[in-house]
Amino acid sequence: MKKLNYTLLAFLAAWSIAGSAQIQVNQEPLIFNSVEQEERFNRLTAELRCLVCQNQNLADSDAPLAHDLREEIHDMMLAGRTDEEIKNFLVERYGDFVLYKPPVKGNTVVLWAAPILLLLMGGVIIAVIVKRQSAMVASPDGENE
Repeated sequence: MKKLNYTLLAFLAAWSIAGSAQIQVNQEPLIFNSVEQEERFNRLTAELRCLVCQNQNLADSDAPLAHDLREEIHDMMLAGRTDEEIKNFLVERYGDFVLYKPPVKGNTVVLWAAPILLLLMGGVIIAVIVKRQSAMVASPDGENE
C-alpha cells in the first residue's frame, strides 16, 4: 500500500511539474528602420488587445498568438502600411474585439452607453433615498408622508 502511495505521489508531482511548464516561443528581436518606426510599433501594439489574454494588450502579452501578431504588424509596417490599414486588417480578421476602443456601431453601442446609464440610474436611486430620508427627518412624528 505504501508503494502505491509513493508511486501515486510521484506521478502527481511529475504531472503538476509538466502542467506548469510553459511553452517558450523562440522570438527573435524585431529590427526597425528608425526610432520613430519603433515608437509607432509600440504605440500600435499597446492599442490592440491580445486575443488570448483578453485583458492585456499585444505589447505586454507573452501568448504565442501575440508574438505572431506582433511579427505580422512589424512586417506590415516594413511594407509601408499605415496604422489604419493595419488596424483594418486585424479587425477584418478578428473583429472589433481586437481594438481596445471599438468604434460606436449598432453592436457596440451598449458598451459605450452602459456606463453612462448606470451612473444616471445610481444618481436617481441616491436622490430618491436622500429625499425619503429628509422627508422622514422633517416629519414631526416620524411617519412617511
